[in-house]
Amino acid sequence: MIKTRLKKLIDDCFTQGIEAGFWSAAAAGGYSLDEPKHAGQGDLATNLAMVVAGKEKKNPRTLAAQLVEMLAPHTDLLERVEIAGPGFVNCYINKSVWQSVLPEVCAQDATFGRSAVGQDKKVLVEFVSANPTGPLSVGHGRQAVLGDAIASLLAATGHQVTREYYYNDAGRQMRVLGESTRARYLEALGLPFTFPEDGYQGQYIRDIAQELIEEQGDALKDEADVLVFKNKAERVIFADINSTLHRLGIVFDNYYNEHSLYENGLVDDVVASLREKGLAYDQDGAVWFKGTEFDLPQDRVIIKSTGEPTYRLPDMAYHREKFKRGFDWMVDIFGSDHIATVPDVLAGVKALGYDPSKVTVVLHQFVTLMRDGQQVKMSTRKANFVTVDELLDEVGVDVARFFFLMRKADSQLEFDLDLATKTSQENPVYYVQYAHARLHSIRRQAEAKGIVLGSLEDAPLGRLTLDDETLLFKAMAGFPALVQSAALDLAPHRLVYFLQDLAAQFHSYYNKHRIVSEDEELSRARLWLAMGLRVVLRNGLALIGVSAPESM
Repeated sequence: MIKTRLKKLIDDCFTQGIEAGFWSAAAAGGYSLDEPKHAGQGDLATNLAMVVAGKEKKNPRTLAAQLVEMLAPHTDLLERVEIAGPGFVNCYINKSVWQSVLPEVCAQDATFGRSAVGQDKKVLVEFVSANPTGPLSVGHGRQAVLGDAIASLLAATGHQVTREYYYNDAGRQMRVLGESTRARYLEALGLPFTFPEDGYQGQYIRDIAQELIEEQGDALKDEADVLVFKNKAERVIFADINSTLHRLGIVFDNYYNEHSLYENGLVDDVVASLREKGLAYDQDGAVWFKGTEFDLPQDRVIIKSTGEPTYRLPDMAYHREKFKRGFDWMVDIFGSDHIATVPDVLAGVKALGYDPSKVTVVLHQFVTLMRDGQQVKMSTRKANFVTVDELLDEVGVDVARFFFLMRKADSQLEFDLDLATKTSQENPVYYVQYAHARLHSIRRQAEAKGIVLGSLEDAPLGRLTLDDETLLFKAMAGFPALVQSAALDLAPHRLVYFLQDLAAQFHSYYNKHRIVSEDEELSRARLWLAMGLRVVLRNGLALIGVSAPESM
C-alpha cells in the first residue's frame, strides 16, 4: 500500500541517481525502507544513502541530500523529507495519503488484509497430534490454537493450507493404554489385577472400564490380549479429543494414522532405503541410523534390540510421505519437549533424499496456570493435569484462544486465571472486543440522532486531520503487511499485539474526541473512520478465531 508506493518511488530515485552519475548500481537491493523506532523521525525512513556510501566510499549525508532533492517534487505523497543522523532520510507522508486508506479498507471489507503472497504454495500444517491416551491438556490447547492461527494466517496470504493431525495409534504407549484399561476393568469387577508400573492414571480410564462392563459384562475377564481394551480406550479418548477441538473451533482436513505406516510397509521401506545408502547398520542387536553423517553428535538407534522401533523411524517415514504428497512447505508445531528429537528426524529426511529446509518446526513452551499468584497444578476431575475442557468451562473459548496467543511460541506462558475470568476492560480480549462493540454502538448513536452515514465518496475525509486520527489511519494501512509478516514468520502473536495496540489507540481517541457531534459533516467523516476500524478489528479477530461482538 503506502509503504509499497514510497518504496517504488525511492527505487525510481535510485535509478535516476545512477543515470545522473551520483552513484553506481552496486547498492541495488541492499537498502531498505522501514518504520523509525522513535517518534518524530518521520513515518518511514530509508538507509539508501548510507548503503550507497559504503559501496562508493562517499559522504552519506551528501548522497542523502541528492536523494532528498529527487524526492522533494513528489508533494502528492510526501509532506516533507529530512536528513537525519549519519545519513538516514526520513519521509513524512501527507495526511491526505493516510486518509486514502479508508476507501480501500471499506471496499475490501472482509478481504482487507488478505493477499496472494503465498502464490498457492501447498502447505501442510501439522499440529496437536496428541497420542489418544488421555484428554487434551492445556499444553495441547496452546498448540492447537497456535497451529490453527498459523494455518489461518497462511490461508489468508494465498497459501493452499492443509491442517493435519498425526494420529499416533501404534507403539508402546498404546499397549500400556490397553493394559491400564484392562487393569481398571478387572478392578471394577472386584477381580485380581496388576496395574502397569507406568500405566495411565486418571478417572477417565476408570470411566472407560465401566463402559466396557456395561457393554460386555464380565465376558472379558479372561481376555489375555489387550487389543480389545486398547481399541475401546482409543475410540473413547479420541472422540473426547475431537469434541474438545471442535469446541475450540478447530477442524482438521486430514488425520494421518501412524499405524498405516506399518501396515503399508512404509517403515520397513525407510530402513531398506537407509541400508541401501549405507546409512543404517546393525550393532548390539539394534538397528542404527548413521546420524553422524548429518552433523548429529552420535548415531541413533531406530530399531531397539527388542525389535520395537524408536520414535525416530515412523517420524522419518511420515515426513517422507509428506514430501511424496507434494507439499511445498511443511510446518510442524511441537511442544518444547521435542527439541532434542527434531534434529534426528530432519537428518533422516535429508538421508532419504529430501530437502529438510522445506520443513519448519515451531516449538512452543509450556503453559503454567496461575490463580491468586499460585500455580494451579492439577485437576481432580479427569486426569493428573488440567484439561482444555476444564479451562474452557472456566474462561470460555474466546479468552482461551486470545490468551494462548499473547506470547511468542517460544516464550513460557503464564495463563492468569484471575485476569482471564474478568468481564471488564482489564481483560485484554474484552478490551479488544469492547472496542469493536463500541464502534458498532457509535453507528447506532448517530442513527438515533438522525445523522446519515451517506456514501464514502461524499464523506469529508479531509476533516480528519488530528494526529490521533492520522495514527489510526496508519494502523489500518499497516494491517495487510502485519498479516503477511505474521503468516510468513509463523508468528500469530504479532496479530494479538496489533489488535491490543489498535484497541488502545481507538479507546484513547474516543475518550478525547466526540465522534457524533453537532458538526454533522465532521460526524460523518468520523463515522466512516469508525467503519474502517470495525473492519480491521473484526478481520484481525477472525484470523485468530475470536468473535467480534456487536454489543457487550
